Amino acid sequence: MRIVLDAMGGDHAPQVTVQGAVMAAREYGVEVMLVGRRDEVEAELAKHDTAGLSLPLVHASQVIEMGEHPAAAAKTKKDSSIAVGMELLKRGEADAFVSAGNSGGVMATALFRLGRIRHIRRPALSAIYPTIKGFCLLLDVGANADCKPEYLLQFAHMGSVYAEKVLGIPNPRVGLLSNGEEETKGSILVQEAHRLLKESGLNFIGNVEGKDIPTGMADVVVTDGFTGNVVIKLSEGLGGMIKSLIEEEIKAHPLTAIGGLLAKPAFGRISRRLDYTEYGGAPLLGVDGVVIIAHGRSNAKAIKNAIRMAKRAVEGGMLTAIKEGLAD
Repeated sequence: MRIVLDAMGGDHAPQVTVQGAVMAAREYGVEVMLVGRRDEVEAELAKHDTAGLSLPLVHASQVIEMGEHPAAAAKTKKDSSIAVGMELLKRGEADAFVSAGNSGGVMATALFRLGRIRHIRRPALSAIYPTIKGFCLLLDVGANADCKPEYLLQFAHMGSVYAEKVLGIPNPRVGLLSNGEEETKGSILVQEAHRLLKESGLNFIGNVEGKDIPTGMADVVVTDGFTGNVVIKLSEGLGGMIKSLIEEEIKAHPLTAIGGLLAKPAFGRISRRLDYTEYGGAPLLGVDGVVIIAHGRSNAKAIKNAIRMAKRAVEGGMLTAIKEGLAD
């Protein structure tokens, strides 16, 4: 299997991207094609033992920076690491593409270079969301601020296929994010999407509220990109606040400090369950290729696991399954 990695993507590239690529090539036995500025990538590769690993380098002179306007940069920077990597995927020279770079730039370039899957109106950004029972797939989390009911129906179909084929969840439960469980609750968009989902043939369990997401009530939670992005950002901030408050209160008294020391292994396990690096990245669903987007602040472990997610998506036949499901 051959996976393209945007070696220049992310807050700490190319150091962590190259390190993650080396880890993935060694652990998963895949070929990782590193796309980026040759001199910088080669300098990082020289720091690692790459004997026996397949890590070909493809030069790209430009980088779409995090602060750039995604669509404009995708059109003007034709030799960016994202554009060159996406072109390799389009030509069939790779099986998947992974990037921790400008997510809007990745999406815009994927649309320009790969195009959408037939019948798909809009692609959706997804995210792995930790729950009490493990995790769920939340989409859309930022690609489409304004949606139509049929978009949410398509997000549900794609999310259900990904959850089953890649995440290994049989007959995944699909929930629609709303402000109440009743069918009559929610905006006009939510109410109309609810009607379509009831008739979809999916394992639709109805509306779920914000409080139901972390309890694991649904395996796939569907919403518009504006709401999904707010959920993700709020959760990140809330998680950080709770962690800081716990640390502060434990250190506030000698007795709680001792108790905190005894509970340290449990805190470590909780931290790992909530750690985004364990999941690596999530797919951009709806484009005609396997594209995995990782967090901009990804470390080497997150990059390695994003490559693992790409590998699993290819092995699970995600793209074919989505196309066949939509055709049905």
